[in-house]
Amino acid sequence: MSVSLERELRNLLKSGKVYLGVKQTLKSLLHGKTKLVIIAENIPPEYRQRIEYYAKLSNTPIITYKGSSVDLGLAIGKPFRVSAMAVIDEGSSRILELVE
Repeated sequence: MSVSLERELRNLLKSGKVYLGVKQTLKSLLHGKTKLVIIAENIPPEYRQRIEYYAKLSNTPIITYKGSSVDLGLAIGKPFRVSAMAVIDEGSSRILELVE
């Protein structure tokens, strides 16, 4: 699964719209724009709880990326840590199929 997840993440960043970071992810969940949330395995527990709470309220699925925030950042081609990301528009990626 992680191989196809990483491929879909790269495709998502090329063709879709995402918000990176905990603050942006929480803000998009509050506005109800988010289709999917992806969080790193090592996200701090207080952020994980807040994101899971708002995702549950808005019926937004969450994928936990099997790796650290550094790994998630590298997987999407960013030179920094990414603890959370919100998928607003999946573009041509099939990332939403991985949830089902």
